[in-house]
Amino acid sequence: MTITSTRHAAGRPVGGVADSRPVRLAPLDILSLGLLGIRTRKVRAALSALGISIGIATLIVVTGIPASSQKALMNRLSALGTNMLQAVPARQEPPVQLPPESVDMAGRIGPVTVASAVANTHAEVFRNDRMSASDYSGLTVLAGKVDLLEAINAKVGSGRFLSTDRDRFPTAVLGSGAASLLGIPKITAEQPAPQIYINRRWFTVIGILERTPLSPEIDRSVLVGWDAARDLLKFDGHPTVIYIKAVESQIEAVRDVLPATINPELPGLVQVSRPSDALAAKRATESTFSALFLGLAGVALLVGGIGVANTMVISVLERRREIGLRRALGANRGQIRSQFLTESVVLAGLGGLTGTILGALATVGYATHQGWPPVIPLSSVAAGLGGAILIGMLAGVYPSVRAARLTPTAALATT
Repeated sequence: MTITSTRHAAGRPVGGVADSRPVRLAPLDILSLGLLGIRTRKVRAALSALGISIGIATLIVVTGIPASSQKALMNRLSALGTNMLQAVPARQEPPVQLPPESVDMAGRIGPVTVASAVANTHAEVFRNDRMSASDYSGLTVLAGKVDLLEAINAKVGSGRFLSTDRDRFPTAVLGSGAASLLGIPKITAEQPAPQIYINRRWFTVIGILERTPLSPEIDRSVLVGWDAARDLLKFDGHPTVIYIKAVESQIEAVRDVLPATINPELPGLVQVSRPSDALAAKRATESTFSALFLGLAGVALLVGGIGVANTMVISVLERRREIGLRRALGANRGQIRSQFLTESVVLAGLGGLTGTILGALATVGYATHQGWPPVIPLSSVAAGLGGAILIGMLAGVYPSVRAARLTPTAALATT
């Protein structure tokens, strides 16, 4: 008599001799079994995921909020000129002049992003042709490059600044102090542009600058176009002050090569300002915040990991009857381990995802309320999601191994 052997999906023999080969479950089947406990015990699953959600949300918040505050602080420090330098000729007799091409030469230095300049034209300015020169003796007429505003972090208060297409025309832009002294508070489109008298020529005022705290000498200056100063004010083309803006991390290196670059023949007669003290403060602040982030993130992950591990151990102990029934129906130890390990990882992953979303929303809300630029470090998001999965694996190893070691009789006897 021939006896055939057919295996049931659960591994039980049907109508004959049992096949001892274990049934292999596809990855989707393992995932389905892992989700079974979450679907059937939704409240328990939600409470289990809550612990790691709080931990990961804490991780995002304690890194995101300080990072946003740091970004706001860095922006304020950067506004103090941490990436700016000024180069001027040394004061001596006879006077030293910078070469006319020195601005373009400075702009060719690799880390330099902007190179601009002003030059003293030694011209006199009047409100009109009937005023005395002594009334405006404190004002300086400067020839200015069209990219000056970017180089000194200045802004136009009203009107517009000098432009390339109008550089040769007799137009002028006033610093805030010069505008006040000349009695021109604002430039409006509805009224004719005011005019001022410079070296017996009328110049049309097209703009007024806001205060420039990084370059206070600009506040009491009248700026005219570089080419207009050459053509109309007999300007010789030698810059008086060169303004440099460079990559912040390379600012010291730029300072070292700047004198020889802009005046190769007499580099020792070029004076370059040292980097702003705000740069040292900014770098110290970055180091302090980095250490703070690391400590807070470690505490948050530790708390979340302990909570998940404790919850998963209790969860497996409460489900011994389910384990016994599955073993009695033919499930092997590997399948039991895979089921509970998958459930632990999925549960922790869902908690980590939820915590990441909640932490990001809390960070954005608080930063917006404080007027800071919202910053959510990508490293924190990656650490949150990756840490949640890792925690789920570690938390599920011991419970899954313990569940797999239970025999059907022992598991059913404890219910």
